[in-house]
Amino acid sequence: MRKIKIVSDSSSDLLMLDNIEFASSPMKIITAIREFVDDENLNVDEMANFFNEYKDRSQTSCPNPADWLDAFGDADDIICVTITSALSGSYNSACTAKELYEAENEGKRVFVLDTLSAGPEITLVVRKLEELVKSGMAYEGVCEKIQEYTKRTGLVFMLKSLKNFAANGRVSPLVAKLVGFAGICIVGKASDEGTLEPTHKCRGENRSLETLINDLKELGLKNGKVSIGHCQNEGAATKLKQMIESTFEKAQVEIHKLRGLCSFYAEKGGLLVGFEKI
Repeated sequence: MRKIKIVSDSSSDLLMLDNIEFASSPMKIITAIREFVDDENLNVDEMANFFNEYKDRSQTSCPNPADWLDAFGDADDIICVTITSALSGSYNSACTAKELYEAENEGKRVFVLDTLSAGPEITLVVRKLEELVKSGMAYEGVCEKIQEYTKRTGLVFMLKSLKNFAANGRVSPLVAKLVGFAGICIVGKASDEGTLEPTHKCRGENRSLETLINDLKELGLKNGKVSIGHCQNEGAATKLKQMIESTFEKAQVEIHKLRGLCSFYAEKGGLLVGFEKI
């Protein structure tokens, strides 16, 4: 019997799934003096503390095709989930690996999904895949259903710093300097094109959390699942969870610590929030 294997890059914040074949292909965060591999051996808090002090340039590196092939293993049917192609070469690299894998393994199949998002929204996508695969649905049906599902998910975020975005060339240093000054936080969302789009400048954490709630209302959250990822800010994550549960009474909310790549971009105090538009 053919089995379906789920594979993602480490932007999913997941290292394993229960009773199902799964592999995470790690992203890397690279500086002039250190390299961090976003796998099970990474001490995420130690990495986050390092970047709190580090002032020089940094960059991220996605899995190359060989890395993806290692993650594919020898599975018959693979569903590969990547961070948005608007911010990373992970999707294109996975597509190259798909072509190589299918050419070298007649009859085996790889479906590559560009989530157009990152972090907790991808967590929801992978968890949905887990549910579909465990239901016994055929491979073609799972591929179809997950594409439909991603049209009903979204991502919002609150960031207290854009230093690493600037150091990685994602935003201008001038814009980055404004964030954090006098308690200014950035609240935003993942756009339909897969970019991370700032939508509000808020003074203080409480105002930022209130803005996130308003944005979740406007973007379509009602009674769906919500995944809150935080970088060294469990207090704000817990408060947001309580606010969501009091506003959307049937919402199912979970909190987790962001792993390496997402912590690098969220930075200390940041929150990323994936949600279902149902």
